[in-house]
Amino acid sequence: MSELEISLACQSSDRTRALLDGRVVIEGVRFNWVPVDPEEIFHRAFRHQEFDVSEISLSTHIAMTGQGESPFVGVPVFLSRVFRHSAIYIRTDRGITGAADLKGRKVGVPDYQQTAGLWVRGLLLDQYGVHPGQIEWWVGGQEQAGREPRTRLEPPEGIVIRPIAANETLSSLLLKGQIEAIISPRAPSCLSSHPHLVARLFPDYRTAEEEYFRATRMFPLMHALGIRKDLAARHPWLAVSLYKAFQASKELCMRDLQQVNFLRSSLPWLGDDVRRVQALMGEDYWRYGIAENQLELAAMTRYAVEDGLTPRLVGVDELFAPSTLGMFKI
Repeated sequence: MSELEISLACQSSDRTRALLDGRVVIEGVRFNWVPVDPEEIFHRAFRHQEFDVSEISLSTHIAMTGQGESPFVGVPVFLSRVFRHSAIYIRTDRGITGAADLKGRKVGVPDYQQTAGLWVRGLLLDQYGVHPGQIEWWVGGQEQAGREPRTRLEPPEGIVIRPIAANETLSSLLLKGQIEAIISPRAPSCLSSHPHLVARLFPDYRTAEEEYFRATRMFPLMHALGIRKDLAARHPWLAVSLYKAFQASKELCMRDLQQVNFLRSSLPWLGDDVRRVQALMGEDYWRYGIAENQLELAAMTRYAVEDGLTPRLVGVDELFAPSTLGMFKI
């Protein structure tokens, strides 16, 4: 039987490297790797479905599934996970000393449905009592003017989302004081250019994020893997083949991280840091699979309703290929 040829758009990371360099193969598949940044992948994937298999924004997939419009079937391979206390940037001269002080403020976010924003709004709601409707949201390009939302969004009554001017950026608006905070996975340029005016809300964000994990046991999910629905329908075996290959690549990465004879990453105390993380989060802290991430998926689908991204609670079984809901074990 000839192999299925597909295009694959995803990031190169220590978790995907063994797959991309050929040490791990996808059963029955040959792929053409498209290496572009996540924002570009998501724009091209959700707007135009340019790739057969793609790294996808999990919050956008949830939102579009709730609206009956997602072009993807998900695979529970979570290519990006990041704690997001570090993603909140504030003006230092507006009396914002804690998360609760964001109530009533003008806050910028590149895309309202961006997964980093969903998790920040979730922690603001659950830990600090700040509802999305208590903030005025401004959306647009962070560093480049003219950015447009990647998908259609009609917020419900009580959620205020305003586009910034076509010739403005969120970073410049924060610098001018026309907005008072930015939530973004990328640090705004004004953080380094004007550190006396812009700072992180949580300067010691690692401590805040470790405390968050102890309290919630959640390691936030950002990106999953998606297969175009038409391709998944023609090749129902593809989802499991992809899952197995990405899982094998991740397992090789985790073994490499613990090898100290030759450091696989340019961090002098890498082995010690891995042990520190495992002591807090468990040996398999970067988990793939649906059952293994029930807490995070339940939180995300709830946050999507609170944020007005979906009119209803989306079931996890709607997000992922049925064959990945319960994996075969020997």
